[in-house]
Amino acid sequence: MTEATEGGLAARVDTIEGAYEFMLAYAAQGRADEGDPALSQVRALLTAAAGALDGIDAAAREAFAAHPAREKCAAFLDVLAEDARKALAATRLTLSARSISSQLVDNLNGSIHLRALLTDVFIVDEFLKNG
Repeated sequence: MTEATEGGLAARVDTIEGAYEFMLAYAAQGRADEGDPALSQVRALLTAAAGALDGIDAAAREAFAAHPAREKCAAFLDVLAEDARKALAATRLTLSARSISSQLVDNLNGSIHLRALLTDVFIVDEFLKNG
């Protein structure tokens, strides 16, 4: 993220990206369960990602508030909000599992909702850098 998105949006994106990168490695481990849920790093990172997803649309709108093209960006920010809502629902479902297997994480990673959200934040980042 850029200086224009420092604070809320940048921190949220960093949290989501970090969790996703960890989940890619976790999915490849072939674990049947996460081990002790109280000590589970995957659960902690997914919980942090859920917190970052909850309200990311408001953080993005704040990052765009002073942008000269903010009115033209409003429709895309609506898309971001919807994709974040869907990705958050999938993340919360995963977190509600008694134990989080590699297969469950692999399916979450492959979710079109999570992938769409990641693409959205990459678009927002590039736009704020160059737009």
